[in-house]
Amino acid sequence: MEMISERLVPASRQAVWEALNDPASLRDCIAGCDRLEQVGEHEYEVGMSIKIGPVSAKFKGRMSLTDIVAPQSYAITFEGQGGMAGFAKGSAAVRLVAPEEGEGTLLQYEVEAQVGGKLAQLGARLIDSSARKMADDFFARFVKLFEPEAAAAPAADGPGDQPAQEQPRQGALRSMWSRVAR
Repeated sequence: MEMISERLVPASRQAVWEALNDPASLRDCIAGCDRLEQVGEHEYEVGMSIKIGPVSAKFKGRMSLTDIVAPQSYAITFEGQGGMAGFAKGSAAVRLVAPEEGEGTLLQYEVEAQVGGKLAQLGARLIDSSARKMADDFFARFVKLFEPEAAAAPAADGPGDQPAQEQPRQGALRSMWSRVAR
């Protein structure tokens, strides 16, 4: 399986780099991850539960970071065993670059992975679509790490207050009715 993509993260490259290197942040962003613990310099033990089609498994494995160029890029190698479900192993290249337009950080990644056992019997289409969904879920959670709190948004104080997006519409309706009434 190969997957190449990029995502815009609304934060500085340094902030994105720090989150990508924080086991607690990553654990919270990876669906089904219940363990991501640093066991050595750039070495981690990982535990996660996954469900792909009819196969559910709890994987235990290791992840290593290499070719580290802080705060720009690194390579990830990983391998995991899921008991009767099979195994997964592979590598990923992660790069953080400035977007051509706008602010934030463009997180680019390329993943190559192999699966074996019952997982491999499910077929490439199901595995690829599940992997893409896992990536989408990860990035939705990862981007939320950098979004301002909803509490920072102004709240309506009373019955006369309305959200700003509705005010122009009401003004247009009043203007239209005043012309009709003439």
